[in-house]
Amino acid sequence: MFLKRIFDVVLAIVSLTIGWPFIIIIWLMAGVDTNSNGIFIQNRVGQFGKQFKIFKFRTLHLNTNKISKVGAFFRKYKLDETPQLINILIGNMSFVGPRPDLPGYYDALKGENIKILQLKPGLISEAALKYANEEDLLAKQTNPLKYNDEVLFPEKVHLNLNYYYNQSFWGDIKLICKSIKVLLNPHL
Repeated sequence: MFLKRIFDVVLAIVSLTIGWPFIIIIWLMAGVDTNSNGIFIQNRVGQFGKQFKIFKFRTLHLNTNKISKVGAFFRKYKLDETPQLINILIGNMSFVGPRPDLPGYYDALKGENIKILQLKPGLISEAALKYANEEDLLAKQTNPLKYNDEVLFPEKVHLNLNYYYNQSFWGDIKLICKSIKVLLNPHL
């Protein structure tokens, strides 16, 4: 765990140091495009079921709550997730781990599945990679909430529990490399 934390901090600092000009541009674009301060903050369930504030760039118009064109681009390439580097530095997220969910999902797990809450939530996970186009998938459903609750969420729990039992430093490195490949070609 200590090695993972050191890795997270070093990689977050390097990413912010190299990427800060782009991050500022994305932030400004998000603010202008959504008529807001450009930042979206929401409660999510973290390690041990403790809630924390997750940071994202805003992709929805402030007045209409519809995804903007720039916001759709940010979401496609996961640029809206960039502020989570701050969550990683703070220590309530890791680069690799189950994606943090809204209250009412992970904090409602039972039995063996509750082991997922021992993990720090991550920016990257096998489940997030498998469902990188989750919004498109849900948009095709007649009842997106039911599909999420009965199909997607249980599959994510299964994948995250598998990560719990098989996590390793080199496995995390492989997931990070795989996520870069998916980001560069989101239609995989």
